[in-house]
Amino acid sequence: MRRPKALLPIGQGGDTFVARLVSTFRSTDTDDVVVVIRPDDAALRTAAEQCAARVVENPDADRGQLSSLIAGLGAVDRPGVHGILVMPVDIPLVRAQTIAAVKAAFVTSSAPIVRAVHRGQHGHPVIFARRVFDELRHADPHNGARAVVHAHAHDLLNVEVDDAGILRDVDTPEDYDRLLQFP
Repeated sequence: MRRPKALLPIGQGGDTFVARLVSTFRSTDTDDVVVVIRPDDAALRTAAEQCAARVVENPDADRGQLSSLIAGLGAVDRPGVHGILVMPVDIPLVRAQTIAAVKAAFVTSSAPIVRAVHRGQHGHPVIFARRVFDELRHADPHNGARAVVHAHAHDLLNVEVDDAGILRDVDTPEDYDRLLQFP
């Protein structure tokens, strides 16, 4: 992308991906919004702090996405925490109603994993229950959290949502151009 995805502007207001996601989470009464960053990413640190998110450094960021999840997990794993909701910053259009629906389903179920699904396609957010935290910590970094999800395919809960934004992942300049055209 030639620049950090988290800091890309989105929409008419000029909010960045990270600002939009933090704001969306805050609107759902999320207790603790954590943004995981590389230790040397001063611009993202500043942006996250301006949004009143808690910043956690990932010293192993080059090891892939799972290392960020594990860094975030380390920051929130304390008594009283029943799960961790994971939302990659490059899927910025998820709606507050979607986050609320996934959280509500998690609270009322005993599923180890709850994830958003739109028209049969799974996306984000995903909530991992405390009982799979150790599995996440010991997962193969090359397969990431996906291996944990597959291991629980028989007892995970899919929450169907009317939100195509859960599937709008921005990995290329073309993806970003399409995202800007998305209603």
